Amino acid sequence: MKFSAVNHLVKSSICRWRRALVIGVASTVLCASPALYADFSRLGQLESKGFSISAEARLLDADTGSNALLGSLNPDRQLSPASVTKAYLSAAALNRFGPQHRFTSQLVSTGNVDNGVLRGDLVFEGGGDPGLTTEDLWRLVQRLQLAGVREVDGALIVSQWRFGPVECITTDRCNARTRVTNAYSAPLTSAGVNFGSWCANIAPAAAAGEPARVGLCDSQAPLVAIDNQVITRPANSGTDISAERITDERGDVLRLTGQISTNASARDVYRGAGDAAEKTAQVLLSMLNQAGVSVRDPWRVSSTQPPNSAQRLAAVDSKPLQELLLRTMNYSNNYMADVLALNLVETPQAQLRQAGQAIEAYAQSLSGHGPLTLHSGSGLTTDNRTSAHGVNVMLEDMFHQSALFPSFVASFQSPANGVMRFIRRGSPTFQNNVMLKTGTLNQPFAVRAVAGYFRTSQGRWGVFSVLVNGSGSTPYLSWPEVLDPLSLDLDAMILAN
Repeated sequence: MKFSAVNHLVKSSICRWRRALVIGVASTVLCASPALYADFSRLGQLESKGFSISAEARLLDADTGSNALLGSLNPDRQLSPASVTKAYLSAAALNRFGPQHRFTSQLVSTGNVDNGVLRGDLVFEGGGDPGLTTEDLWRLVQRLQLAGVREVDGALIVSQWRFGPVECITTDRCNARTRVTNAYSAPLTSAGVNFGSWCANIAPAAAAGEPARVGLCDSQAPLVAIDNQVITRPANSGTDISAERITDERGDVLRLTGQISTNASARDVYRGAGDAAEKTAQVLLSMLNQAGVSVRDPWRVSSTQPPNSAQRLAAVDSKPLQELLLRTMNYSNNYMADVLALNLVETPQAQLRQAGQAIEAYAQSLSGHGPLTLHSGSGLTTDNRTSAHGVNVMLEDMFHQSALFPSFVASFQSPANGVMRFIRRGSPTFQNNVMLKTGTLNQPFAVRAVAGYFRTSQGRWGVFSVLVNGSGSTPYLSWPEVLDPLSLDLDAMILAN
């Protein structure tokens, strides 16, 4: 363990507050000599339980002009960062595209429009928008109508030439090709809508004993089969719903089981589709039909880029990148993260390892970063490897980029106000002076990672990174086991500076 001495004393008022907060001799010693405990000694106790740790914290605006090391534990050890990988992705994307970049999805055709009839195929060219929704598709259909198209004398083709179908590299996503009980394992494509997932709305029937009322969230048309086994129960009897997407000879099927009380509010459930591009084709064709635009031939999916002669008929832009990153980071959205990472690959039909290599190339351009291995942009796989020091080098570089840092740091969460409730732990100092991104994996071994920025009691900026990895023989690791000691360690660093 390495740590440096910092300021000599904390003001007596802070000491009294600390003594009231933390019971025991340690808090008294801390107030007498804050430098003595301004390290990772509390977090480090996890090593005695068999967990591997890489941790580092440092000031970014030290008076000496060089960064002041506050504490470290094996800072160069290569460990899995889990979803802290998304911080690398965000930095790489901002450096590549800029905060205001938008991804464009469009309808194109090589045919001519003759008296409202498009003489040829209508092609939806996916633009790699990770946040494309049915609302965006409705805008696209409306703009197609404004272009004078009332009928398509051909087929609707969904083109995922940029990337898709993307090969699965994790057990969750591979298993999700046939069945899935979550939304985060949705398949990846440059032409996906609604994060590659189906959404079903479940509401109670009028009387107990009857099947619940169920429909798709985004379409009145029966685009996917629903096996509804949810029963309405008497008021206040509880609501417990399970959902699974199964793909068989019928295509995608949503199987819903459980119960819902007569006085319960309607619930939305999301499950990854079997094929995200095919789902887009079904949703878009349904919208065209509802808008009165008939399509002669069946839809199909293509991985071929439309020819240069294809003319744009309608287009819709994504939200700015800085807004996409806010959702990607705050909700740790794996679908959005991996789609954004795939956009970093310049060659068509990109795969996840190429996306990881694009992020690696960005990080390796940072002086002093050290080794880095990324197999995806989301961090779903434990094969990703970096060090606490490497993460801090990236965080420091973004801190010094005045044009990018506001968009970057805005995507980190404050424990006091973040959307993830499990981080609302520790003292007011930790909750209000820290901005962080977390990472969690449980299989094949436990990973708890957290990294970000902090402001000291004197208003100085610092960075910290903590990677905790288990093994096949270590016990389950809960977040309180990591956040509770970490919050105390960071408290000491924040109050002493």
